[in-house]
Amino acid sequence: MTASEKTPAKAALIAGFVTIYLLWGSTYLGIKIAVETLPPFLMASARFLIAGLLVAGWIAWTGSFKATRRQWFDNSIIGALLLLGGNGMVSWSEQKIPSGIATLVVSLGPLFIVLLDWAVFAFSRDKSRGTRPTAATFTGVGLGIAGLAVLVGPRLGEGQSQLDPWRIAGLVLACFSWSVGAIYTRYARTPAEPFTAAAIQMLAGSVWLFLVSLLMGEPGHFNFAAVSDRSLFAWAYLIVAGSLIGFTTFVWLMKHSTPARVSTYAYVNPIVAVFLGWLIAHEAVGPRMFVAAAIIIIGVAIITASKNKKPATPPPGPAVADAIPVVASAGEKTL
Repeated sequence: MTASEKTPAKAALIAGFVTIYLLWGSTYLGIKIAVETLPPFLMASARFLIAGLLVAGWIAWTGSFKATRRQWFDNSIIGALLLLGGNGMVSWSEQKIPSGIATLVVSLGPLFIVLLDWAVFAFSRDKSRGTRPTAATFTGVGLGIAGLAVLVGPRLGEGQSQLDPWRIAGLVLACFSWSVGAIYTRYARTPAEPFTAAAIQMLAGSVWLFLVSLLMGEPGHFNFAAVSDRSLFAWAYLIVAGSLIGFTTFVWLMKHSTPARVSTYAYVNPIVAVFLGWLIAHEAVGPRMFVAAAIIIIGVAIITASKNKKPATPPPGPAVADAIPVVASAGEKTL
């Protein structure tokens, strides 16, 4: 964030974090139900197309939809990374991977983001970009992953021999792709206004998702009559909660907070997902969840409170952070 950008109120930042913590946590259940009878990539494509059109239409109606050719290009790439590589792969993987194991794999996201943000700092000549993580940041990341391991630990032994290795690989790819997209979002050389960027990303992401859906033959095998009411309701919920509210909030937060702090949603979302599973699907919740919640909350607090290292006086020189997407760029989870 440059000095010329207006700093949002603390209350707005808190509201943004609460939004992605709670709403994106609920999308785990939403995706699981939606892909019961909807093909994953086609479902996600339609979801982001509708959400993108609604956001773009609202911005255009206010007369503030403005984006340069470079901004369209950057956000089209970001849309591919976040929504095809991230959300699309999670939707595809959750067809065959238990939600507990999927949650644990998705917890790799914050670690990828911290490391990629460190790479921006290390390889950029403009040392005002990127951050060097402290020992406290790594401690918080480690606690978050440990808490998630405790949370899903009882499920890890169930049917492990039947796990599809391609779906596990898909979840890891989703984490990495989402993390690169998140870093690209923050350090794009000429960023668009956050909500305009979110609209472009969703529209472009829907195109990328549809192209993959075509390659996989999903439209040819799709039978609308076979779609359940609960899948349709979950899909509609994903449009509103996951895309219109959650995704636009995420893009906004990436402009006004650090990647390490924003990535803490990946620790809190599973707690929300497990609670909703207990409340709606009547899944058993034992003492492990409360232990895991305590560990995760401590990890989030450490990451949020830690101050990443930057030199007091950045050396002069042109920024090269946009080279990071070429080296590697970064999920639904969410969703």
